Amino acid sequence: MSRSAARAAAWAASLAVLAASLAACGGGDGGDDAAIDAPGPAPLFPADYAATYQQVRACRNSLDHDLHRIRVLAAPEALASYMGRTTPFPAGAIVLKEEYGGNDATCAGPIVSFTVMQKLAAGSSAATLDWQWQEVSGDRRTVNEDNRSCVGCHTSCGKPPEGFDGTCTVP
Repeated sequence: MSRSAARAAAWAASLAVLAASLAACGGGDGGDDAAIDAPGPAPLFPADYAATYQQVRACRNSLDHDLHRIRVLAAPEALASYMGRTTPFPAGAIVLKEEYGGNDATCAGPIVSFTVMQKLAAGSSAATLDWQWQEVSGDRRTVNEDNRSCVGCHTSCGKPPEGFDGTCTVP
């Protein structure tokens, strides 16, 4: 067998193994790829949030959030609670962190991801501090909900004097 024929045979064998692997896991054969590609829950914040949300913390480094630079915004219904720090957030209020690359000193480049908090009714979810949490990719796909590490961090930092009602930063 010539060298090129042997190489072609090896490629064919590799492709056969790959095809068998894809078929075994339901991919590549017209199987149920919908389950793999099914979108997660919709983001808790609207696509046009920038038109109404207000910045409550300017661009800064974050030791958490994968060392991204972050900018914190509050939805209109969250603004008074976030800024005043005396009145609990109303149910439905949204606090949003835009996350940028670690070298984006001005938070002017593309958004890498978002972290979202939506206030729930008082007493409805003590395990999540009465907040619903989402991690959303820069292209607005929900990648995680109610992440225990978010809740754990906000449990310890979300108390006065620096924190308030599960939020961790002073305006």
